[in-house]
Amino acid sequence: MQRILSSQLTAHAHETVTIAGWIHRRRLLKSVAFLIVRDAEGLSQVVVADAETRAQLESLTEESVVEVVATVSPNEQAPGGVELTGPKIRVLSAVREPLPFELHRPALGATLPTQLDHAALALRHPARRSALRLAARVTAGFRAALTEQRFVEIQTPKIVASATESGANVFELDYFGRPAYLAQSPQFYKQLMVGVFERVFEVGPVFRAEPSDTVRHLAQYTSLDAEMGFIADHRDVMAMLTRTLAGMTAGLFEKPIVPSEIPAVHFTEALRIAGAPSDEPDLAPAHERALGEWALREHGSEFVYVTGYPMRKRPFYTHPDPADPTYSNGFDLLFRGLEIVTGGQRLHAYQDYVDALTRSGEPLEPYTGYLDGFRYGMPPHGGWAIGLERFVARLTEAPNVREVTAFPRDLNRTTP
Repeated sequence: MQRILSSQLTAHAHETVTIAGWIHRRRLLKSVAFLIVRDAEGLSQVVVADAETRAQLESLTEESVVEVVATVSPNEQAPGGVELTGPKIRVLSAVREPLPFELHRPALGATLPTQLDHAALALRHPARRSALRLAARVTAGFRAALTEQRFVEIQTPKIVASATESGANVFELDYFGRPAYLAQSPQFYKQLMVGVFERVFEVGPVFRAEPSDTVRHLAQYTSLDAEMGFIADHRDVMAMLTRTLAGMTAGLFEKPIVPSEIPAVHFTEALRIAGAPSDEPDLAPAHERALGEWALREHGSEFVYVTGYPMRKRPFYTHPDPADPTYSNGFDLLFRGLEIVTGGQRLHAYQDYVDALTRSGEPLEPYTGYLDGFRYGMPPHGGWAIGLERFVARLTEAPNVREVTAFPRDLNRTTP
């Protein structure tokens, strides 16, 4: 008999079926017992009435894996309107030790560090599992939305020869007796691939050795990157990002959360709105929250673009604002008061790169392979990077990005 999932039970009323999963909960009442079995799709309620099966159930513990053959019986009071009766239970894997916390309650009672220490168990909880499923749907939406708009998915190296991409710290490693580094982003490679496909994207891990132990930082996270050629300026990139986000979130909520046009403010105006000093070089978390509140209050939008960041706070490859080169054609996108996307227009002329690196005191040699793409012709282009875990944390309103990350890596954690 073929196994079916909990979500398929209503289509098999009055039939004998086989289900299998984990013992989510046992309710041992005086006259009857209930076994709640959890599988990938949800929960099934099994009614145990005979003494022999009840004795078997009493000997089992939560999270033991069982197979149940039973009859699907309609019952309006049961979850999903059906329950399983007359069961025969076969144990596939028994748990022999006490669990560090209970999974059948609506919320996990264990502290976050305890959950992370026992991630293999904690991630089975419906709330933790649903966040990871949401991340999968968002990622699938990212791929679908960009593929529909002529983007080609690429895969780029995560081990690089030089720590040259940005000002963030990098992880050094021993690469066959010589130094190498974990990539901070696919930035250089996705720019070069614009010269191949014009529009490219990647879903992959990035590594940041930043000593930041906060609720928003991870040392390894998933970046949703895109780069597109033949643009006028950063506003084309922002328009494409807005369309992509709408596709990524379509169907996740009762109504769309991404407006057709996301409000945008220049960095100097953002400082004024946030009540920050006019000479601030960047936005602090408190400023981002203030801007999120302003966008919701004034525009009814949970998203807001901040454009024109000072060039001194942007990587060397950022295109300056032609009207005022001290500011950039770069942007951040804030969602519910938190920066989730960084992007902008890039330089595309070879000599502009030589000049930018020279001004910053950087030697050209480590950038040779990167600069070749511009030496041989590159169109005006730009792109963005979305931090998947931050985005999902905001979507679920989780207070800590680790709550939506399966196995987080941060300043203190490299296990499990």
